[in-house]
Amino acid sequence: MAQTLKFGNGTWATKEGSTLAYNDEGNNFKPLPFSFERNSIGTRVNKEGLIEVVGNDIPRIDYTDSTEGALLLENSATNLITYSEDFSQGVWNKTNCTIISNNSISPNGTQNADKLVENNIINGFSNRYSTSVSYTSGAKYTTSIFAKSDGRDLMIRSYNGSSDIDTIFDLSNGIVLSGNGEIKDYGNGWYRCSHTITAQSTINTSFSASFVLVNNSSISYQGDGTSGIYIWGAMVEQGSYPTSYIPTNGSTVQRAAETANGSGNSEVFNDSQGVLFADSATLVEGGDVRIIGLSDGSTNNRISITYHSTENRIQIYGSKNGTIFNLEYLNAIKTDYNKIAIKYNASSVDFYYNGFLVDTEVPSDMFDANILNSLNFDRIDNNNNFYGKTKEIGYYDEILTDAELETLTSYRSLSELVTELNLNTL
Repeated sequence: MAQTLKFGNGTWATKEGSTLAYNDEGNNFKPLPFSFERNSIGTRVNKEGLIEVVGNDIPRIDYTDSTEGALLLENSATNLITYSEDFSQGVWNKTNCTIISNNSISPNGTQNADKLVENNIINGFSNRYSTSVSYTSGAKYTTSIFAKSDGRDLMIRSYNGSSDIDTIFDLSNGIVLSGNGEIKDYGNGWYRCSHTITAQSTINTSFSASFVLVNNSSISYQGDGTSGIYIWGAMVEQGSYPTSYIPTNGSTVQRAAETANGSGNSEVFNDSQGVLFADSATLVEGGDVRIIGLSDGSTNNRISITYHSTENRIQIYGSKNGTIFNLEYLNAIKTDYNKIAIKYNASSVDFYYNGFLVDTEVPSDMFDANILNSLNFDRIDNNNNFYGKTKEIGYYDEILTDAELETLTSYRSLSELVTELNLNTL
């Protein structure tokens, strides 16, 4: 069965201020774009696996973890490090180490990565490179950097106002050796390493963000004067996870929040029955709520997929001037990609999650004709904006069978699904 509206699934069309959805029935892009806004530059990983800068209001189709790409939507963030790529600048404090500028090809494909080289001495402390960043008491901060081994590993050290917080990264095998952090492979030996701390006081100290050379898990050792690591793209940002890279060159830089709204019309969406499908991974934290949904342009009449930060909960909500159905799933891992489908008609509303029916309900009412007319990445009133990655959004103006919905929302093969459901095949 053809989708009357398909967004993504490897088929993208973007330009400044908008991005189009596709129509399977006509095998073409419908002139029903999402309006898009981001009042700043942004970065993405392109098809070649390189980090590139895109201009104001250009939607970002990101290929970090998908060969077919995903629409990347993020909240506002600021890189508090003033020189994110030029480590020869005086804002960087050097201890038992030197910098060789533009010594290697960086993750953006140009020769602008610096090498952090240890001195040829016995170190009583460490080979360390640090800069000054201001923290506000009680807030979370994430430090990240792209690093590549040239004989040494990396430790990120962040001072939280009370003590040093350390995470050691193995740059040869791409793993975290100690501490709490994250390491992500960016190809060609490059990894993005990060960790998050909570500030215990308001501080402005020269050692609040440090990058330390490591030899066999030790930060105190005999240096040889040539070994080290390549570094590029340093960031410190307020928040509990690393967002997309924000380049700086002499001052802090803010990436603006993004919105994408308003695709479709009343001819696309069926008020009495249909299926809304999403393959997305959301960014949620600290009581946030993120929404993708259909509406009449107001909050009164809508069908929404709602991602809650608490209890790993995803909620399916329908309103016709009040609740007409409310379903939920409590064991979702929202920061991973999830395939979700809502099947609705006057008899039932079914919630499918990653190949399984997880909740169902008989609606108390259904919509009047020609009510639903837009698909949005928020609640429609510019609240609860969806931030995350979306591989695909799909809409069917007729209901699908249970088997079709299981297949549509499954990341497994049909044989794997049969085994998990303990079904017999002929």
